[in-house]
Amino acid sequence: MAQRELLYEKISRQIEQQIKSNVLRPNDKLPSLREICTENGVSMNTALQAYFLLEGKGLIESKPQSGYYVSYAYKNILSAPSTSNPVLMYGKEDIEEMIETVSANRLQSRIHFSSGVPALELLPTAKLNKAMIQAIRNLPDNGIGYDHKGNASLKRQIARRSLTWGGSLKEDDIITTAGSMDAISFCMMSLTTRGDTIAVESPIYFGILQLAKSLGLNIIELPTNPATGLEIEALKKALSKKKIKLCLLISNFNNPIGSCMPDEHKKEVVKLLERYNLPLIEDDVYADLYLGNHRPSTCKTYDESGLVMLCNSFSKTLASGYRVGWVAPGQFKDKIMRTKLYHSVSTNALAHEAISHFLENDRYDTHLRKLRRTLQSNLQQYLRCISEYFPAGTRVSQPQGGFLLWIELNKKANALELYDKAILNKISISPGTIYTLQKQYRNCFRLNYGLKWNDKVENSLKLLGKLAHQV
Repeated sequence: MAQRELLYEKISRQIEQQIKSNVLRPNDKLPSLREICTENGVSMNTALQAYFLLEGKGLIESKPQSGYYVSYAYKNILSAPSTSNPVLMYGKEDIEEMIETVSANRLQSRIHFSSGVPALELLPTAKLNKAMIQAIRNLPDNGIGYDHKGNASLKRQIARRSLTWGGSLKEDDIITTAGSMDAISFCMMSLTTRGDTIAVESPIYFGILQLAKSLGLNIIELPTNPATGLEIEALKKALSKKKIKLCLLISNFNNPIGSCMPDEHKKEVVKLLERYNLPLIEDDVYADLYLGNHRPSTCKTYDESGLVMLCNSFSKTLASGYRVGWVAPGQFKDKIMRTKLYHSVSTNALAHEAISHFLENDRYDTHLRKLRRTLQSNLQQYLRCISEYFPAGTRVSQPQGGFLLWIELNKKANALELYDKAILNKISISPGTIYTLQKQYRNCFRLNYGLKWNDKVENSLKLLGKLAHQV
């Protein structure tokens, strides 16, 4: 549901557009607060809020006794990475060893750019601790018993929140799981058998690739645009040439490339899959971290046949260790319920009750607003550092949500060599080769901008840029 743009947001957006279009340049002085009030017919408080918002994004700065000035250099506007171009074949690259290496080395590094979750400092730890204590009090057996059916209160809260993406879920439409990967694995196991073929975006989260491989599935990687996501014509071509059992998409803020499919593309994908009677697993774990005015819709929003299985969790927004996820499985509910029963028996009653308690009384939305402001500011800081410190010709995604950046260096650059050099300096990055089963993305890597911004992070980006010059 679109939200009405507030006056201070409108003023902030107009100034931001002038900075991005180079009308306002670094060190240009901005109109005084009094001038903003007169020109826009707003109060001093509204003008201040507009400038505070721009300051939070790192676009402007206040100089004592002087006023506000442009601080962010859009003079070197970074180009987006190129649309991926995998071949329509089954990938055979073995990436397991590299994934294990990246995971192990991340624990030993000082700056975790390779991490797949926001920094703990950005999460409401104290409030979650209180919610956990409340959960012990709320549950009749203090949370030590099995939770076969799933937490009813949590499912009710999830159903209520489905309105934010244009859905109308009911409590009974939802199956709770131990995180979104649990949900995705139940969907895959329920609808495929060894030797089947699935279609995914490329690049895509390595955990999904490894899960599919472990189930003996063939994987077709499809071209993906860093801004608009899956190339629909490529999907049409694949469906006409290959026998595909199901599709899997991260339609909102794809991991790792950050793309977000426009509403029209989502509608078209759903219609296309309905024509082939083909199920879709939709991973939507990043959508609550939108940086625009409203949460994007999902493919599930336009699903009238029940073919879309929407998977989500609170791992990227609240607590990855709690393992609280869910799936709205559509017409496949009975199959997936059986699979959950056979493979996990029960979910973590305490953690699920605690998250349910936290979702009440707008605490979750208050936290999300704060987290999104931080991520928006961090994104601008990262883009500034990359434009200043990285080699000329570096391409970078400019996501509208989530907390992941996809960096594409010169074609001749070797991101694995950059990874090795960075690790020696206690900096972990996530090399692009682990997001594919084909020989591609060797000059690409992923960065997490969901860290707490400070001089150490900027200096690490500066050093990473220096190392990038060497490779």
